[in-house]
Parts: sequence; C-alpha cells; structure tokens
Amino acid sequence: MSAIGVGLLAIGAGLLVLAAWGVVRLPDALSRQHAATKAGTLALAFIAVGAALVVAETAWSVRLGLIVAFLLVTLPVASHLLARAAVREAGHEALVGDAPLVGDDPAAR
Repeated sequence: MSAIGVGLLAIGAGLLVLAAWGVVRLPDALSRQHAATKAGTLALAFIAVGAALVVAETAWSVRLGLIVAFLLVTLPVASHLLARAAVREAGHEALVGDAPLVGDDPAAR
C-alpha cells in the first residue's frame, strides 16, 4: 500500500505542477480558472488518497477525506465567481442575457 500511496503522491504532484503551468500559460481568464479548478482538484484528491495510504491511520484518512470534500464543495463556487468576474471585466455582461439556456429551442430564437 505504501508504494501505491507514493505513486499517487507523485501523480498528484505532477498534476499540480501541470495545473500551475496552465494558470501561467493559458491565454484567458476562463481557461486559467478551468486549469486551476479542474486539474488542481484532481491533483489534490490524488495527493490526499496517496497520503492516506502512506500514513494508514484512520484519523488522518478522515481529515484528508474532509479536505477533499471541502474542495469539491467550494471549488465549483469559486470557479463560477471567477468566470463571472472575467465576464464583467471583459464588458460582456449584456451578451450573457442573450446566450441560449440549456433546454431552449434554437429554432424559437
């Protein structure tokens, strides 16, 4: 189990570096927030599972599970707020109301 845990820690660290590189290199705010939230969440989940396997204590596993659960609850909200701020900053607020919603009939527009 320890070897699997170390492998998951290494995968998580690699994904975290990739997410950080995406935040620096991607062209616009929406792409950067996608890299930060999606890859960052997956990387931290790998790191938490790997750490739980390496430590192999119930108390630490519960704490790490709570950290991952907290991230899964808060990061979508943070991502949404970042996207709204990017749209506001770009001055595209008026166009947001014209965007089709899920379930809208495109022929009706």
